[in-house]
Amino acid sequence: MTSLLLQYMQWFLIVCAVVCIIRLLLGPTAADRLVALNILSGVALAFLVVRGVAQERVLYLDVALVYDIFGFLGFLAIARFLKDRISDGEEM
Repeated sequence: MTSLLLQYMQWFLIVCAVVCIIRLLLGPTAADRLVALNILSGVALAFLVVRGVAQERVLYLDVALVYDIFGFLGFLAIARFLKDRISDGEEM
């Protein structure tokens, strides 16, 4: 029963990732794309954790932790770029 639930959770996270990718590609503004990228990073993190629990491997959890750290730093870098772009008076 637990393995079936973990499988369903993995498929649900894959569907959520596809929806986020569509929003990332079609977002009308850069802020929408940034939010979609941030959500996609969270979904990928959740997928790695669920996959690690399903396969009973700690390696997935370590990779998820490192991925989350780099995802957060990337988010900060892009947000700073957008802030500088808006303060210069450019349109998004």
